[in-house]
Amino acid sequence: MRTFSIKAGEIKKKWVLVDATNLILGRLSAVVATHLRGKHRPDFTPNMDCGDYVVVVNADKVCVTGNKMENYVFYWHTGYPGGIKQRTLRERLSSKFPERVISKAVERMLPKGPLGRKMLENLKIYKTSDHPHAAQNPTVLNLVSVNPKNTKRS
Repeated sequence: MRTFSIKAGEIKKKWVLVDATNLILGRLSAVVATHLRGKHRPDFTPNMDCGDYVVVVNADKVCVTGNKMENYVFYWHTGYPGGIKQRTLRERLSSKFPERVISKAVERMLPKGPLGRKMLENLKIYKTSDHPHAAQNPTVLNLVSVNPKNTKRS
């Protein structure tokens, strides 16, 4: 039996819609990264971008477990002396661009290099439930029905 390797012309990309309301950030990111990479498909080829387009809506309503909202701190430096800055996860989710939290979590789960950057272009994240991709007829991926642990319990 020979190893099957898909060619660029044979790739059929689908559109997937994920609602991030009350979903756990890490579990959501792992599923999105799997779909972007194409590992859920039987014709997966590691050196090709054979994943789907993923649309994530309601990015500002994503949740985390434990005390990560207060204890998970993002640091960056401005380049000037004493220019260390920090922001907690709660501050980042309530800021102007909460979709960057999901984007960075998914980016760190994809391969590094040109192929990973190309896969990340297939990810569309929106702060609210409005998105301009209704014409592509995305299939809704319900992560709560797959595993009840994917959602935040109150």
